[in-house]
Amino acid sequence: RDDRPRSYDRRESGDRPRSYDRRESGDRPRSFNRRDDDRRGGRFSDRGGADRDGERFERRDRFDRPDRDERGDRPPRRSDAAPRIPEPPIDEDIQFSDLDNTARQQLRTLSKENATGVAGHLVMVARLLDTDLDRAQEHADTAVRRAGRVAAVREARGLVAYRQGDYQLALAEFRTARRLGGSGLLPLLVDSERGLGRHERALDLATGPESRQLSPEERIELAIVVSGIRRDLDQPQAAVLALRGPALDPSRRDPWSARLFYAYADALAAAGEEDEARTWFAHAVDADPNQDTDAVERLEEIDGVVVLDLLDDDENEDEDEDEDESEDEDESEGDSGEDYDGRGDDGQDDDGRGDDGQDGTRRPDAPAATDPERAPDSAESSDVEATEDTER
Repeated sequence: RDDRPRSYDRRESGDRPRSYDRRESGDRPRSFNRRDDDRRGGRFSDRGGADRDGERFERRDRFDRPDRDERGDRPPRRSDAAPRIPEPPIDEDIQFSDLDNTARQQLRTLSKENATGVAGHLVMVARLLDTDLDRAQEHADTAVRRAGRVAAVREARGLVAYRQGDYQLALAEFRTARRLGGSGLLPLLVDSERGLGRHERALDLATGPESRQLSPEERIELAIVVSGIRRDLDQPQAAVLALRGPALDPSRRDPWSARLFYAYADALAAAGEEDEARTWFAHAVDADPNQDTDAVERLEEIDGVVVLDLLDDDENEDEDEDEDESEDEDESEGDSGEDYDGRGDDGQDDDGRGDDGQDGTRRPDAPAATDPERAPDSAESSDVEATEDTER
């Protein structure tokens, strides 16, 4: 069934409310029909007035407005007075041809300059959708302000809201895009209903007439969404059955095979069929050379494989070594025997000067300093030599 409210359904009399239906007297409301006494009060003169009782009056404007010269300066229009919202920058490498052919065809209703600008913003949305949703929203909002009646523009704004988890806004934008001629939006509409917690409405929409007109890729995406809805409703076996079909063939390598195999393996794991789930996770790995899914991690999780990040271990070891070296330096500085005033055991300051204020560096021609501990031994040896000479 159609997902639009009944108030939007067309009536038997046409798509307009009955109050706008044409009447027998013409397409104008009765209050605008000309009466017989329209010319009452005398004949009309050639200057727009009428003669009444011999007096002439001049015809005024309908709303009795003053002449143009008497109005003075008019206030600026609302569109002119409103400040223009700055637009986010577009990358220099983006070209109009980067947009897909369907969107380019839709933009042909715009002027060349506007179409080029809108196309740039749409490409920026696609480029930022996986990395920076805030910037993607800025570009999507700008595209809506410039071309809000283009289906591709409303679809882009809906995709940003969908990624942000704003399913109410996403649903409104996808419906608008579909009314403007957009196609392939049924899986997103169903999943947005699911995100709002309206599972029964989502299932009704997924099994409606529109579901039989989808492309093969759209049918697979819809089946994945329906499987998720069944899991939300605590129906694991129904979730498994929703994904079975001709496309579930391990030998196939369609663009959607990896996602289908992964969703099927995930549904099997939720249903408690771990061995079968491992088999299909392995099929998903084979069909996903670019590793768009995390099938490898899920497979290792089932096998009990623990992956150690050696790079993190090396970084931790380097940090430990740095801490040990800093501790050793602190200990060596503490054992250097320096006093609190910066002097060491040799009585010299840190700048190499002794107590006499002289530089502690000895000149080559200066006599060596006498060791105070050996000075008595030298005096005794001199006395002994003097005694021997006397005896002689």
